[in-house]
Amino acid sequence: MDLARALKEYVAYLAVERGSAANTVEAYGRDLLRYTTYLAQQGISQPAQVMRSDVERYLQALSSLELASSSVERATSAIKGFHRFMVAEQICDSHPAVDIPLPKKPDRLPDVISPQQAAALLDQPFLQTSASQRDRTILEVLYGCGLRVSELCGLDLQNVLLTDEVLRVYGKGSKERIVPIMGTAACALQEYLEQWRSGLVRSHVTHENASAVFLNVRGGRISRQSVHSLVEKYGRVAGLMGLHPHTLRHSFATHMLQGGADLRVVQELLGHSDISTTQLYTHVDRTHVRMAYMGAHPRAHS
Repeated sequence: MDLARALKEYVAYLAVERGSAANTVEAYGRDLLRYTTYLAQQGISQPAQVMRSDVERYLQALSSLELASSSVERATSAIKGFHRFMVAEQICDSHPAVDIPLPKKPDRLPDVISPQQAAALLDQPFLQTSASQRDRTILEVLYGCGLRVSELCGLDLQNVLLTDEVLRVYGKGSKERIVPIMGTAACALQEYLEQWRSGLVRSHVTHENASAVFLNVRGGRISRQSVHSLVEKYGRVAGLMGLHPHTLRHSFATHMLQGGADLRVVQELLGHSDISTTQLYTHVDRTHVRMAYMGAHPRAHS
């Protein structure tokens, strides 16, 4: 079996037997297609032909493209998993990537906006149209609930329980969690569902798309790309250049912790499996900590 065929089997394995999330399967498939294409250009088409040096050269070439460290880490994980799968399935005997370490993540703090900047973003005037009020609601829910973009786009009507003030959200690996929705986010969502969403509904869309909370102008489920674009657009109007949806999630977590929320609670709200991921947010606003120290400690001033 050649590498191209093995790759198809591995992608099917991830989707069916492992039950990996669709976004993960797509990303791994894309990473490994680039990898096997590179190997083919080196005259390597059979799994047994791949040597550790081939994997190392490919990863060096990948690093030279100035990709995000997370992208290189994911590609490395995909390659290691692919070769491990081929050994387990007896497609080949060798695992050339077995002891190749994952690249070390840099200690990069996430971008956040201040509460005042969040207010400027959310309190700006929105047109009284279905699309504009949908956009307003998306911004409120991203910041008010700390959702990932994929979670927001995948939100269905039956998972909105406004009477109970919660959303049922499916995160990475299709893990379910319950997220509170209150205040302006809940008001915006209720108003959107009652008054504006019907203006986006189209009779020809499939039942699956028709159940989506957030619809595009053609009546289908809104895409992640559209959410990225609208966040950037409204951020620019509010003076926040290059605003990213994930920045709203980071800001939600940071502002919750600054407001006194317990770290374990924020971990649960964000859907982090490892609390060390959530702990990153305790180091985001060093200015906030410094000012608190300067104002409280009797020996802070020389």
